[in-house]
Amino acid sequence: MTTTYEVHALTPATADQLRLQDDAGHTREATTDPEGGAPLRCCLRRSGAGERIVLVSYAPLRRWARETGAEPGPYDECGPVFLHAESCDGPTSGPGYPAQLHGARRVLRAYDARGHILGGRLVEIPRERAAEVDGVLREVFADPAVALVHLRAVEFGCFMAEVRRR
Repeated sequence: MTTTYEVHALTPATADQLRLQDDAGHTREATTDPEGGAPLRCCLRRSGAGERIVLVSYAPLRRWARETGAEPGPYDECGPVFLHAESCDGPTSGPGYPAQLHGARRVLRAYDARGHILGGRLVEIPRERAAEVDGVLREVFADPAVALVHLRAVEFGCFMAEVRRR
């Protein structure tokens, strides 16, 4: 089955902006991750022990709306995301679902071209079967009204990645 979407990490330019000043207007301090495991949105993988990371506030729908001319209204959210403290090489995996960031419970929030939410889809799939989320994303994008999907962690509501129609 053909993939009808692409998963996007934060662009290097966006990550650089957030390191200087996040979307809440703050400059955040970098730290060393002693154990590793933080979900990095700059490269769509988990941090390794000893890597320097920074936790910033990010408004993904707001930035998408600026790019597309959409008006998300009350769906404009600002929340925490982890980044490498310095620029990195970006994602090393393919265009599909970022299995390295998978947790047991994820929500897929679908938005239309205006930036209005169309609904959400709870995904409860064990980490070892993370590739199955690609099928769920194909189902979500089968609706022609869906312009993009945000992957979020259920427990903390954290934005994980943006998925756009090809």
